[in-house]
Amino acid sequence: MPSFDIVSKVDAQALDNAVNVTTKEISNRFDFKGTHLLIELNKKDFKINIETEDDMKMRQLCDVLVSRAHKQGIEPTAFDFGKEAFQSGKTWKKEVAVKNGLQQEDAKKIVKLIKDSGLKVQGSINDDLVRVTAKKIDDLQEVIQLCRNTDIGVPLQYINMRS
Repeated sequence: MPSFDIVSKVDAQALDNAVNVTTKEISNRFDFKGTHLLIELNKKDFKINIETEDDMKMRQLCDVLVSRAHKQGIEPTAFDFGKEAFQSGKTWKKEVAVKNGLQQEDAKKIVKLIKDSGLKVQGSINDDLVRVTAKKIDDLQEVIQLCRNTDIGVPLQYINMRS
């Protein structure tokens, strides 16, 4: 039976490249000359630590990071800017989490969406992916289109298409 997997993964190398390009661009910008600035990527936990002198520079830095990551193929929804920046002494600090892997609640939303669509497909949750099987490949392609048109809140990739 034809099947494919729905996952939500961020390429660690592309994320590292996006952080490096952001650091390089910010160091060349006139409005950031001579200011305290720190961007570091924790590859193990997929978190980006940011330090700047004020809140305005923090927002500008986050915007540049998202745009550079988008050019590297990382969707903006992969970044979790939920935590507010906090002031520690003279610097502002922020920890930006990068969503990597499909959480259980998101997988349940996807399976519910597939079941509610009325298509003759079967969705099952396996660890951090959702496997979708059907008798026809056309039904699988309709599921992919359905998931692309619905905002689940995480970036999705469709891999391992088997016929």
